[in-house]
Amino acid sequence: MSYAGAADPGPCEGRQASPSNPTRAKEALTETFVFRCTANEKAELRAQAEAAGLPAATLLREALGLTAARRRKPVPRVDPALVLAVGRIGGNLNQIARWLNRAMLVGRTDLDSLTIARSLVMIERQLALLLDEARRC
Repeated sequence: MSYAGAADPGPCEGRQASPSNPTRAKEALTETFVFRCTANEKAELRAQAEAAGLPAATLLREALGLTAARRRKPVPRVDPALVLAVGRIGGNLNQIARWLNRAMLVGRTDLDSLTIARSLVMIERQLALLLDEARRC
């Protein structure tokens, strides 16, 4: 569909953002501001920024009210090996679920399909327990 030639495309047509998500021209960050602080103050600033999951400059801009505070929670620290393992399991689960959905579409409801469905539920529960345990650490 093309909007070229439309008499009045309106605010939500073409390349313009919707009114609920307006685009603002961002001003380039070309200036620097340097201030002196103690080593402890610098370490505290860096620790707060890291805990918030932000660069120190963004944390300072938020403190001055120059940028909106982020509402997202910081990303939890998780062992990369756990993330990799869960990702692999998720890929395998998707393959199994895809096979099961195809089998159900063609009307196969024999014992193999039901066994796989039961296994998927069991794996899902085990993954949930594994992730809950990892979050507690």
